[in-house]
Amino acid sequence: MICILLVAGHGTLLETHIKNDATGLYAHLTGIPKALLPGVGGKKILDFWWEAVNTRQLFSAVYLVTNADKYKHYERWATANDFPVENIINDGTTTYGSRLGAVADVELAIRSRGLQDDVMVIAGDMLCADQNFDIAQVLRFFRLKQGELAIYYEMEEGEKTTSRGIVEVCPSTHRITKFMEKPAAELTQSRLASVVFYCFQKKTLPTLTQFLNLQARVEDRVLGKYLQWLINEQKVPVNGMKLPTGFQLIGQVGLSDYTKWLAHYSAKQQGCPARSITCRSYARIGIMGNPSDGFNGKTIAMTIANFWAEVTLLESQTLVLLPHPLNDPTEFGSLQDLYCISRKEGYLGGLRLLQATCKKFYQFCSKQGMALTKQNFTLKYDTNIPRQVGLAGSSAIVSATLKCLMKFYNLTDNDLPKPIRANFVLDVESDELFITAGLQDRVVQVYEGLIYMDFSKELMDKHGYGSYIPIDMSSVPPFWLAYLGDPSDSGRIHSTVRQRWLNGDTDVIEAMKSFAELTDRAREALESRDWSKLAELMNQNFELRRKVYTDECLGPGNLKMVQIARTFSSAVKLPGSGGAVMGLCLDSDKLCVCSPLGGDEECVPGGWLCVLPCSALRSLLCLWPVRQLHSTGLTGTDMTMKTLYTKT
Repeated sequence: MICILLVAGHGTLLETHIKNDATGLYAHLTGIPKALLPGVGGKKILDFWWEAVNTRQLFSAVYLVTNADKYKHYERWATANDFPVENIINDGTTTYGSRLGAVADVELAIRSRGLQDDVMVIAGDMLCADQNFDIAQVLRFFRLKQGELAIYYEMEEGEKTTSRGIVEVCPSTHRITKFMEKPAAELTQSRLASVVFYCFQKKTLPTLTQFLNLQARVEDRVLGKYLQWLINEQKVPVNGMKLPTGFQLIGQVGLSDYTKWLAHYSAKQQGCPARSITCRSYARIGIMGNPSDGFNGKTIAMTIANFWAEVTLLESQTLVLLPHPLNDPTEFGSLQDLYCISRKEGYLGGLRLLQATCKKFYQFCSKQGMALTKQNFTLKYDTNIPRQVGLAGSSAIVSATLKCLMKFYNLTDNDLPKPIRANFVLDVESDELFITAGLQDRVVQVYEGLIYMDFSKELMDKHGYGSYIPIDMSSVPPFWLAYLGDPSDSGRIHSTVRQRWLNGDTDVIEAMKSFAELTDRAREALESRDWSKLAELMNQNFELRRKVYTDECLGPGNLKMVQIARTFSSAVKLPGSGGAVMGLCLDSDKLCVCSPLGGDEECVPGGWLCVLPCSALRSLLCLWPVRQLHSTGLTGTDMTMKTLYTKT
């Protein structure tokens, strides 16, 4: 790969403004080319680009194209910065009126030096907002896609389309479907701006000469119009790659533009020397249809604010993943202590979830054409979601980690839409960590709130994701949740059902269809606030699951909790893979008498917890111990029962 840095522009407007500035503040910059003006962090604008491409492992040679008027400035810069002077190409022009145009300058470099390789072209006088992006990612994506490549960024508020080349990009293929050179705002809704930062394959270079032969006017010999011709008329496949940064000082700019954007980007860099980002994701309860989400079924689930996973990202010199003192123990009181902890909690803490998410995030961004800055961070997590009781504790950690990474690298919902984000979380668990799971938990944790989900085969095959519809949460019924204090591995509850489904077992296939039908009816009950009907459907959901999975698979602990709930005439079902049950009791006389937090000491750690439905607004926590828990047959150490409340 060859790199060509273009600095042949005649900055007539900026030079004139500096020369005529009445304040005298910029007198020392008189006559200096734009690329050699001070940039972000005090270094010259060109210094940044030279540091970015000065890597023998990436580029076999770097050339700089300038004009005769400014050649001496760049020659002196080259000797001071270890740039090979013999690689400076002089296009012979001395005035703006005699300029060749950027396309002709690139063609001159290729022809005069007999270049026979892929070429990266960069405007060396652009001011880049982020001084840390990794140019190696650009080259990897260029080689992965095996086509021409154009870099683009999302314009900031106040930037006008008439000052940039605007691209429209297919989100699935990353191919640029349309290129418009400085269009009027009403001609496009795109805010994606292309800059002079391109990668061209060796076989495409002859098209530069073809384009020049068609353009008599120097005003048309700009790279934006070349790309417009290449994409819109010649139909050459050109891929787009987004950089999480902005670019300014492109083309003819004035002193006010220079000072404004330099101050803006410098303030951004100085304003957050060590960013700290904290994000939460919440536990969920499956209200209806589970576990059919893994079988092209339909489900309704809700996030609950009682339990959460929280991840904190702090910018740091090296990338560090901090183990959780309880969930990732490295110190033990004794060998017996190690034995007891390992027997109860196993060997798999949350650290692997952080690592797998980071690995998958980098892989995803590389494939999707999103270059990441070269910044490091420290990650730590905390969670109060009970382990191994099927409340989606693992996916909550992954989801919260992803939120932090997206904020840190300035990725938006357009870069990673919510349906794709849910798929990403599932891929981390299933592809990287081989955790058996379905999409339901990931979808509801990404969207937050009460969500109806349709995972039909037709939708999944067509879009790669299902249909996800929020349901009004203004008046959800008083659900309660109970979970075992010492559960077995909840993953075993899936048993052989999946294999039977894959084998075409009629009973399993019909059961999954029935789960979907129950879900549609439950949605109607929720929307009409028919809680009696909803309670009836919840019981039917459990009995159908019991029939398909059998009592042996459900386990005695889950069945005992169901039995207890039914003694209080409460609807009851499993909210997840096992280890917990949720219910809806409509008889207030039979519902356990609750008191504020800090009630009956005999019931600690057992207790009823009201479900606190969790929307995207705010989180509240409310816990009531149950006075009558010990009379049910399970002690407080066996089972924790809680009533769930809303995050509104």
